[in-house]
Amino acid sequence: MPKNSKAVKRELDDDVTESVRDLLSNEDACDDSFKKSSLIVDGNGGGAKVSDDAEEGGGSDGEEEERPAWNSKLQYILAQVGFSVGLGNVWRFPYLCQKNGGGAYLVPYLILLILIGIPLFFLELAVGQRIRRGSIGVWNYISPRLGGIGFASCVVCFFVALYYNVIISWSLFYFSQSFQQPLPWHECPLVKNKTSTYVVPECEKSSATTYYWYREALDISDSISEGGGLNWKMTLCLLAAWSMVCLAMIKGIQSSGKVMYFSSLFPYVVLICFLVRSLLLKGSVDGIRHMFTPKLEIMLEAKVWREAATQVFFALGLGFGGVIAFSSYNKRDNNCHFDAVLVSLINFFTSVLATLVVFAVLGFKANIMNGRCVALNTNRIVALLGNGIDQSLIPHHINLSQASRVSADDYHQMVDVIRRVKEDEFPALGLESCSIEDELNKAVQGTGLAFIAFTEAMTHFPASPFWSVMFFLMLVNLGLGSMFGTIEGILTPLVDTFKVRKELLTVGCCVLAFSIGLLFVQRSGNYFVAMFDDYSATLPLLIIVVLENVAIAWFYGIDRFFEDLKDMLGFTPYRFYYYMWKYITPILLLVLLCTSFVQLSMTPPSYSAWIQEEGQERSVRFPLWGIVMCISLVVMAVAPVPVVFGLRYFNIIEEGAGGRSAVSYKKGRIIKESARPGEDDDASLIHGKSPSEAPSPLPGNSIYRKQSGSGGGGGGGGTDADTAPNGRYGIGYLMADAPDMPESDL
Repeated sequence: MPKNSKAVKRELDDDVTESVRDLLSNEDACDDSFKKSSLIVDGNGGGAKVSDDAEEGGGSDGEEEERPAWNSKLQYILAQVGFSVGLGNVWRFPYLCQKNGGGAYLVPYLILLILIGIPLFFLELAVGQRIRRGSIGVWNYISPRLGGIGFASCVVCFFVALYYNVIISWSLFYFSQSFQQPLPWHECPLVKNKTSTYVVPECEKSSATTYYWYREALDISDSISEGGGLNWKMTLCLLAAWSMVCLAMIKGIQSSGKVMYFSSLFPYVVLICFLVRSLLLKGSVDGIRHMFTPKLEIMLEAKVWREAATQVFFALGLGFGGVIAFSSYNKRDNNCHFDAVLVSLINFFTSVLATLVVFAVLGFKANIMNGRCVALNTNRIVALLGNGIDQSLIPHHINLSQASRVSADDYHQMVDVIRRVKEDEFPALGLESCSIEDELNKAVQGTGLAFIAFTEAMTHFPASPFWSVMFFLMLVNLGLGSMFGTIEGILTPLVDTFKVRKELLTVGCCVLAFSIGLLFVQRSGNYFVAMFDDYSATLPLLIIVVLENVAIAWFYGIDRFFEDLKDMLGFTPYRFYYYMWKYITPILLLVLLCTSFVQLSMTPPSYSAWIQEEGQERSVRFPLWGIVMCISLVVMAVAPVPVVFGLRYFNIIEEGAGGRSAVSYKKGRIIKESARPGEDDDASLIHGKSPSEAPSPLPGNSIYRKQSGSGGGGGGGGTDADTAPNGRYGIGYLMADAPDMPESDL
C-alpha cells in the first residue's frame, strides 16, 4: 500500500472523502500493489476492476512517460549549489563587503539571510517537491488567478539567460587568450612608424588591462547609439557558450546533472588554490586585514541593509523558477528543509571564501601599485631638491640616490616633514600620499573586478598564464552552473504545461536566445548588458517573490501548507517559519520592493560609456528609445501576472479551451489526461476555471480499478487505461467528481 494512504482500498458504497492534499500524499506510492494498479472513475456506473501492471503496460497509446529523477542526493545538491553560487559571489559580494564596512557587512547579511533567504528558499524547494511541476504548474495549482507568477518567472529567466551567457562568452575569450607568455594584456601595445615608437594613447591614458578589455576584447563604441556592427570574436565565443549550454541541457537533468559534478566542484578547487597562492604573495595580508576591519558606524545606514537584502535575494536565485524546477525532480519525502539550510550556508561560505581570495589578490596588487607610486614620487622629490625642497628636509638615513629602493615608510616620513615645513606650498609640489588603504578603497565590481583588476594582478603572478587559465575556467564553470538552473527554470514549466519534447524545446530556446544575443556582441553590446542587468531582473524578481510568499501564506493558507510539510517531511517544521512566511518575510520584501522602486525612480537611467579619446569611463544618460526599452523590460517581465489574473477573474479563459491536456504524476511517471469539453484541467493555465468554480457535468460516478489490458501500448478495449472521465486533479490518483465529495483544500 502507498505510505500515508488513507483511502486506497474501500468498498464501492463508501463515500469519497479524499482532499487534494490526500491525493498529493499518495503520489509517490512505493508498494508493488500500487505500482501495478491505477484508480479510475467509471462514468457509466460500472463496478470495481483491478489493473495489474497498469503503469508498466505503458497505457493505451504509450502515453506515459518517465518523469526524470536525480541519480543521487549529491547530484541534486550540487545542482542547487551550482545554480545559487554564481558570478555574483565572486565579483558582487566582495565589492559590497568592501563598500559597506568590511567585516561589519557580514552581520546584516547573515541576519537577512536568516529572515529572508532561508525561509524563501525553503518555500520554493517545498512547493516544487510537493507538487512536482515547474513554476507555471506550481503557481497555477496553488492559486489559478496567480498563475501568471510562473510565466513571469520564465520571462525573467529568459531575459537573464540572454545576457548572462554573454558574460560566459567573455570569459571564454579571455580563457582562449591566456595560453600565452607573457599574457596579451601584460603591457600597453606600441605603435611604430618610420621615425619613432610610442605607446597607444588610449592605453597610456588608462592601463594595459583596461585597454585590452575595452579595445581588444569588446572593441567598444563611444555610446549605445553607435552599434558599430558585430564583434566577430565575441560572436564566435557566444556561439560556443550557447552550444555548451544546449548540449548539457538537451537531455534534461540526465545530462546536466552529470556536468554538475565538474561545474559545481571545480570553482572550489580554483578558489582554494588561489587563496593559498595569494597568501604567499607580498601584501595579501594587508588586503585581508582591510576586509575584516569593521566600520561599525556604516551598519546604521539603511542603504547597507537594503544592499545586503538585495544580495541575499539574488545570491540564492529566488524567483527564477530554477529552484522549483530542480526540486520538482525529487522524491516526495526528501528532507527539503535540510537542503534549504545546507545550500544557503554553502552559498554564504562560498561568498566569504571568494571575498578572502579577492581581497588577498587586491592586497597584493595594491602593494605593487603603492611601490610604483613611491618610486615615482621619490623621483619627483629628487627633481625638486634645490628647486622648492631643501636637502635638509630629507632624513639622513634615506638614500635618494637609489629612489627605487626607498621604502613606503621612508617615503611617508619624507612627505610628512615636507608637509609640515612647506604647508602652504605643499599642494603645488604635486606629491601623492601613496597609501595602500587608498588603493584598497578603490572599489571595483563586476566586469571591472574580473576583467581589469584581477587580470592586472595576475600579470604579476609567477607562472601567470597558468593562473589566468584557471581563473577564467572557474568563471566559465560558475556561469554555466547558474545557466543550467536558469534554463531549467524555462524548460521544465513549458514541458510540464504544453507537453512539448524537451530536446526540441531546448534546441529552439538556445537558437532563439543566441539570435537575440547578437544584440550584446555588437560594439555597443556591453551597454545593453548593463541595461538588462539593471532593469530586466531586479524589480520583476522582487515582485515575483512577494507574490509567491503571499500566494502560500494567504491564498493557499499557511496552516494547510504546514500540514502538507508535516505529511511530506514526516515532522512539523519549526514554528519560526510560520511567522516568517506569514508576517516578517512579506513585510521585509515589501519594504525592499518599495525602496528599490524609489531608488530606481530617483536615479535617471544611465550607463557608463567608454570614451576612447579620454581613455576613461563617463556616466551618460540613455537616449529616449533607451529609456523606453528599460521601462519595457520591467513591464514585459511582470505583465503575465496581471494579464492572467484578469483573464481568470473575468472568466475570459474558457474551460477546456484548446483541448490541451493535464499532467499527472504517479511514481515518477507522466500521464496525459485528455481534456474533454466541459472538463476541468488544473494543470494548464489555458484551461479556465478552478475545480471549485464549476460543478462536474458528469453524474455521480463509481470508483473502480480498470484492467489495462496486456502489455505495453496495447490498452484495453473501449476506454484508455490511464484516462478518467473527469481529469480534474492532475496529481496522483484520478478522482471522480461525485456529488458527495467535499470541496478540495486547494
